[in-house]
Amino acid sequence: MRSVVGGSRAGMRQGLMLAVLLLAAACAEKQFPAASSSVSPSVPPAAPAAEARSAQTRTASAQTVNYQETGIASWYGREFQGRKTASGEIFDMNALSAAHRTLPLGTVIRVTNLENLKSIKLTVNDRGPFSGNRVLDLSYGAARELGFIAQGTARVRIEALEQPNGNATYTVQAAVFTEAESAQLLKDRLSRKYEVITITPFETNLGRLYRVRVGSYGTLEKAELVAGKLKLEGLEPYVVRKD
Repeated sequence: MRSVVGGSRAGMRQGLMLAVLLLAAACAEKQFPAASSSVSPSVPPAAPAAEARSAQTRTASAQTVNYQETGIASWYGREFQGRKTASGEIFDMNALSAAHRTLPLGTVIRVTNLENLKSIKLTVNDRGPFSGNRVLDLSYGAARELGFIAQGTARVRIEALEQPNGNATYTVQAAVFTEAESAQLLKDRLSRKYEVITITPFETNLGRLYRVRVGSYGTLEKAELVAGKLKLEGLEPYVVRKD
């Protein structure tokens, strides 16, 4: 009998212990569920502050655009090869340079051909263009890099990246003539309405030309107002920065 009772109690104790262990295991499963297979517990999500710092770094590393303009660009080459530019530099048709009417000489610009998205950086060292509705004249070498030598013109975006400091003065180019007498006639005519009229000769490989310019203005707005009046007189004026 003892052996039977003893064996029965031992069996009960073993059964009770097994039940306790099973209950603990079940609780452990409920308290610590398995991680989802779609989330890696070893890789924490990126901190918002770190993302913000990264974005600030990217912004700071980009070059600041001080001026932007879109319009038609043309190119010039052999007829001005070896001549002095408005900056005093000798024009090299195969180098990368540009002529702009109002950006300061020495301005570093990025020019993008909007037709093929080719882009280059160069320096403004000359004044122009002075015909048609164009906003920029590029050297032959620059136009070649941008891929529009054959067609002659292209629609471009101009972005000024670096501009020299200094006060600006503007004048209005009323016309350009191949003969000094024609330039003088226009000067006499305009002198009845405007105080300061100048004739500036300049040389090209095609011969000497004569620019007739009106006034000297401290703001672009004043110069553009005068250009508007000259246009009403049948002329094709251009506002030009004086350097």
